[in-house]
Amino acid sequence: MDKIKLEIAGLSYSQTQSGAYALVLAETGGKRQLPIIIGGFEAQAIAIELEKMTPTRPLTHDLFKNFAVSFSIEVKEVVIYNLIEGIFFAKLICERDGQVTEIDARTSDAIAIGVRFNCPIYTFENILSSAGILLDEETGNEFDSDSLEDDEGDDSKDSINQVSIEELEVQLDEAIQNEDYELASKIRDEINKRIS
Repeated sequence: MDKIKLEIAGLSYSQTQSGAYALVLAETGGKRQLPIIIGGFEAQAIAIELEKMTPTRPLTHDLFKNFAVSFSIEVKEVVIYNLIEGIFFAKLICERDGQVTEIDARTSDAIAIGVRFNCPIYTFENILSSAGILLDEETGNEFDSDSLEDDEGDDSKDSINQVSIEELEVQLDEAIQNEDYELASKIRDEINKRIS
């Protein structure tokens, strides 16, 4: 099975989950994006490395890198290899003295370590096709995320059920344009549920 290379496209604060962030990975040379909800600590660890900031004391992921380098272990790549009930599974592919070892990790931790080693991030077609969002560059409409919530402010899932697939596809494009990846993910899941 061929691996698909991903790049970090963005990191934004989650508007629906307090303390959570949306890490957006984009398909290299493609139009699909993979939004992953991660915790605040991991988001900070990724952002600090991407911005080339140096904390006064090493963060946990910096400690891992220092430990690995001290023992001549190189992290070669991050592979997001599974998706079960909305949870992504990842592994670090490491090498020492020509011996390759795979280490299971939370996706957010794997990426936080991967950016420190400047290594590529990969996934597989089945994950990208089931959880990825197609980026439509032509859509530029403003989107009101409240349009999927009912009057009592309940979860948007009930309102999504009342919208046609065509309307959902329009709302999905608008959510992506507004970088509301959590809402886009919910809409994508509803579309997939209806067409499967």
